[in-house]
Amino acid sequence: MPVPAAVRFRASCPDCRGRFELAAGALRLAIGAGSRTAFYSFTCPECAAPVRKPAGERIIELLTGGGVRTLRLHATP
Repeated sequence: MPVPAAVRFRASCPDCRGRFELAAGALRLAIGAGSRTAFYSFTCPECAAPVRKPAGERIIELLTGGGVRTLRLHATP
């Protein structure tokens, strides 16, 4: 299913407390081997700080459905 280019996600920065909307291309989603190792990241457009936040099941569903690039992390033996 194609994703519209106009999909935007609301986000905030814990450093500068800025609130903004980001396009799917500005976000990255990483899903680890366990349910507690999923997170999304972006660079704050207001202060340029790198931001990393945990991602629960609903966030993962919204981001992947919105076209955010996803990296699947695997546990090493």
